[in-house]
Amino acid sequence: MPEPGATPPLRAQPAVTDERRPDSRGIAATPSILLGVVLGITWAAGFRAFMAEIAGRESTFGWYPTFVAVLGGAGIVGGLLGWADYVRRTGGRPHWRWLAASPLILGLLPLTVPGAIAQLSQGIGTAGMAVALVAIGLGYAFGGRRTWLRVVVGVISAGAAVALVAFTPLISEGRISFSDPRGAWAATLALGSIVVLGLATSIPFRPVVPVTANDRG
Repeated sequence: MPEPGATPPLRAQPAVTDERRPDSRGIAATPSILLGVVLGITWAAGFRAFMAEIAGRESTFGWYPTFVAVLGGAGIVGGLLGWADYVRRTGGRPHWRWLAASPLILGLLPLTVPGAIAQLSQGIGTAGMAVALVAIGLGYAFGGRRTWLRVVVGVISAGAAVALVAFTPLISEGRISFSDPRGAWAATLALGSIVVLGLATSIPFRPVVPVTANDRG
């Protein structure tokens, strides 16, 4: 028996078992992915309006070229970047930063449209890939880790974005002029779309939010 006034001995606590709940990460990521899909499709619809403005009467719409190759591709990109945002906020995953390359889909999927590859020899159909590469560069500039490299890549990417928009009057064969309100609107839409895509692409470059194992459960 313990002496009067003595501190009673500590009782051994039962071992706590780590009963993990079923992995619900896939379900938890669904809202982020769906939001990304909606935003991606909306972004592509706006940018498609800019491309139609450039082409003028030669612009055509089709179920596969428009809704699959353009809107569908952007929806996939948006979904992947939405997933990247979820992964970043939940501690990261192996190789998840490769999702920064997802905008390349914007340049690759339109090549599946019949006749698209043949047009590449004439310089037609390269805008999607150019926009994707610029967006990836801007994404690193917005969210990368090395400051000096962010500055270098940012200056190059910003210059490329401005150049893409600046060539709009030439590509449109004079249909668009920045001196009139309609041309200024088209330039604003194009440059704003590229910057928005760059901001979205910065997600995989940004620092991971540290979480505990229970937070991931």
